[in-house]
Amino acid sequence: MQYHFELKNKTILVTGASSGIGKEIALNISQSGGHVIITGRDKARLRKTFNILFGEDHSFHVADLSVDSELIALIDQLPLLDGIVHAAGITSHIPAKFINSKNINETFDINFNAPVLLMKQLLLKKLLNNSASIVFLSSIASKYPYFGGALYSASKLAIEGYSRTLALELAPKKIRANCLSPAMVQTPMLERTEETISKESLERLKVMHPLGLGLPEDVANAAVFLLSDAARWITGQNIILGGF
Repeated sequence: MQYHFELKNKTILVTGASSGIGKEIALNISQSGGHVIITGRDKARLRKTFNILFGEDHSFHVADLSVDSELIALIDQLPLLDGIVHAAGITSHIPAKFINSKNINETFDINFNAPVLLMKQLLLKKLLNNSASIVFLSSIASKYPYFGGALYSASKLAIEGYSRTLALELAPKKIRANCLSPAMVQTPMLERTEETISKESLERLKVMHPLGLGLPEDVANAAVFLLSDAARWITGQNIILGGF
């Protein structure tokens, strides 16, 4: 009997794999039998992720996907892919009246432009196998905004809309595109968030989680499911994690 949740013989690219959720997703993919290609901006941290991967035939490439030349250099080194997880992202905590064009560009360059332009190159170079799976990391903030989170919420809403359209365009090749929207997960990104919002606001957010705060592996498990053949009839969806 075929075990549909395994990723044996699948080659999967994971962006933002140097820490947090991206790191855990890469690890879980390797544990599930997949071949992992990881990328991120920090070489030292990326190598640490690479060193804990299970199995063989993995690789890593240092790249800032918001820089065109580095994105193209990554594309030129990629084999055919059976999946991609867009885990790279940044948070933003700026009240609306203080937003400027630099803030907009910084947030959207990483959270929206980079995955969209990466997908463009993958499709132009025909680097996605038929029946491949594309997973975008959105956020519960797209549904439940928070004070100062206008840019972050907007960037995640944008990627959700893009994912649904991409799912339609790629359906003839059985290529799927879905989003995961985690609630608060205990990662270095959450630690940085704690430095920029009040303790009272943070406690209010924590109370909203009926099952408590998530761990990176909670998101990674969902990502592995979407990458696997067990999710072959799921596309254009946004799966909310955290009990909201």
